[in-house]
Amino acid sequence: MCWHLATLSTIIIIQAVLPVNDGVEEKMFSNAVWNEATIFDFIEDDIFFEVLYPEELSYTYRLRQAKNFGIPFKREYKEVRLVLADPLECCSVPYNAFELLGAVALVSRGDCSFVSKAVKAEEAGALAVIVMDNNPDNDELYIEMVDDNTNREPKIPAAFLLGRSGYMIAKTLSEAHEDTAIINIPVNLTSVPFHKLNQPPWIIW
Repeated sequence: MCWHLATLSTIIIIQAVLPVNDGVEEKMFSNAVWNEATIFDFIEDDIFFEVLYPEELSYTYRLRQAKNFGIPFKREYKEVRLVLADPLECCSVPYNAFELLGAVALVSRGDCSFVSKAVKAEEAGALAVIVMDNNPDNDELYIEMVDDNTNREPKIPAAFLLGRSGYMIAKTLSEAHEDTAIINIPVNLTSVPFHKLNQPPWIIW
């Protein structure tokens, strides 16, 4: 199986041009090898989370873990709260720190370093921090989050989320007058084939 000749983008393009009905399409790819492929055949280091509530956001989202700060996820957090920080940039201890306690903080890129955001989220009691890009049109570029040479060492996981997904999550919650989603993080997609990935309709992995 010449996996090195196939790219994720090639597979997604092939998937997009095939007809799909409103049921579950079991045979999405013309090549039987691609039907056997899973996400980890192409993405080894990224992690994923899934939104359980609200239903409008119930998809699986890809994250890029911080390169050289924070810690890895030591276990899966099930039905944990994902809470928007206030202010969203999280460059100081958020006003809603009490809501971030025991939750995953969703913050925005900008105004301070990634490390600063992780430190402030940790000070608020967050279990982890997800930094969404501040460009709502970014639906493909994953930023490598690196430390800021200040010798601060946050002890929570930190990961980067595409701006388009972050925007859609924040927008949907705002329109529903909510500031919290319920998620599982990280989720194990080791054996999930491409054609069964529950990815957001606005993103092509």
